[in-house]
Amino acid sequence: MGFSASPRVRRGCAIALPLCLIVVSGAALASCSDQKLDASAQSAVIGFVQALNDRDPEAAAALTSYPNAAKESIQQMFDGLDAQESRWTVAQFMELNNDSGFFTVDVDWNFGEGKDWDYYVDGGVRKLSVGWRVSWDPTLLAPGLGHGASVRYDRTDAAPPKVFDDTGTPLMSEQTINAIMLDPEAMSDPAATTDRVAKAIEPVAPLVTADYMREELAAKPGEKVVAVLLRDPDYFYLEQELTRIPGVVVDKQPRLITDDRRISTPLLDPLRTVWQMNRDATAGWAVNIHEPDGSVQRQVGYQGPPGPDIQATLDSQMQLAAENAVVSVGTPAAIVAIRPSTGGIVFAAQNNQAIDQGPIAFTGLYPAGSSLDLVRQAAALESGVAPADVSDADLERAGRQLGIGLHYEMPGLDPATGVLTEAQSGVDRVMRSQDGTETQVSAFGLAMVAASVARGSVPMPMFVEGQQATAENVEDALPAAVTDQLRNTMRDNVQKGPASYLAGYRDLIGVASGNETDRWFFGSRGDLAFAVFVADADGSDRAVKMTDLLMRELAKSAQG
Repeated sequence: MGFSASPRVRRGCAIALPLCLIVVSGAALASCSDQKLDASAQSAVIGFVQALNDRDPEAAAALTSYPNAAKESIQQMFDGLDAQESRWTVAQFMELNNDSGFFTVDVDWNFGEGKDWDYYVDGGVRKLSVGWRVSWDPTLLAPGLGHGASVRYDRTDAAPPKVFDDTGTPLMSEQTINAIMLDPEAMSDPAATTDRVAKAIEPVAPLVTADYMREELAAKPGEKVVAVLLRDPDYFYLEQELTRIPGVVVDKQPRLITDDRRISTPLLDPLRTVWQMNRDATAGWAVNIHEPDGSVQRQVGYQGPPGPDIQATLDSQMQLAAENAVVSVGTPAAIVAIRPSTGGIVFAAQNNQAIDQGPIAFTGLYPAGSSLDLVRQAAALESGVAPADVSDADLERAGRQLGIGLHYEMPGLDPATGVLTEAQSGVDRVMRSQDGTETQVSAFGLAMVAASVARGSVPMPMFVEGQQATAENVEDALPAAVTDQLRNTMRDNVQKGPASYLAGYRDLIGVASGNETDRWFFGSRGDLAFAVFVADADGSDRAVKMTDLLMRELAKSAQG
């Protein structure tokens, strides 16, 4: 519901642009048609209102008695409200005498669906030496303005929701983050400042070196740069030392972060996106008058209710186990795991070398090499031809039946699965794998293949409970006999094939594959399907050995 000032009769005569004149004669108002309006007075009021409709502060201010103050206030109003629409309409005009007049303006603001503010303002117009001018007063813009006050559209939020993991353990919450910033204008000796900052933060952020900070300052000359982000406990420990260093500025910022600082996954940013969407959906709004003393007077709006907490599909303990496994190599590596029964992503881990390249567990496409042999086998079994004779159309169809080659739509996450044929790539040239075929896969894509074989059909992935992905061109499940044959192939690969290093895990099935120096292992064990990727591996069995370490770390996490 919109807001109006106290009710009163404002339309003795209906008035629209061009403006009719209402003339006061004693206590009575004469008819519009009986009087003649001073054209200059009319021009001043109409011009002022039209300039406001045009959102032209300079033009509106020029028609007032105090242009400099008016321009500043009008500009602040438009900046502070930033409305989708605003409309100013002259409702009344009365000529008081030859040198003055009175007018009323209806004002309507719209800030989005259901967010309307409407009111009226009164004003005067006077004949000055420079001509007719609207008598400037900040209340011409909105009730309550004046004496240094400003008007602003504000978002109103209740307490922020929390993010829990699949077991109900707190995963993420909004906390204060202290941004330690470097201001080049406040430091006389940048080298000395960065050296001191690096030494101060070394116990909590050893990777943020003085050289790194100097590179950041050089890349953004004259600008403040962020040296490091510190949680409150770390900042309180270092505060006294940091605040004594010339050029250090601390900016406190609320941010959604993990409750356990050890947890690092490429799913954190997607979870932040979902969390923010949650807040946006329940946010309230207000138009407030902000007084110079800091007090706030609400004009219209309401408080937003608290949004529901978010339950992620991640398992914190399993995530930590995957992180322990993925850091066992010094080249980019990633691990992704999915529950075949639900499609929930249980964990996704990358080492520092992979993190430097972005969220490659979900978006990194690498030459597939032999990793798609299982998909080709499925296509051959369905079409009744030899694997080498499988057509592109049959390969693509079998891929979609195994969850690869589909585009999954998820809020906050846009994963890539793979490119099975040149036609699928959408480009003229794509990377060629070792056998010359133009195929690419991601860790997420191979995890989907493993989950689809384990389940017998493609599960729709999700990383937030109740928010499963959608995808176009999803195929019917593979025939059961074909799926059984794929499982047998994966079982043989572990028990007596290239992945026999893992033969001790009797319930594990999977495929060891690779392309040149990249290595993969993807498979399933119980209700856990996963893919392990190691780029530029230092041995042909590197992904298999990482899988072994993953299994051992998962076993330890299960024991508590």
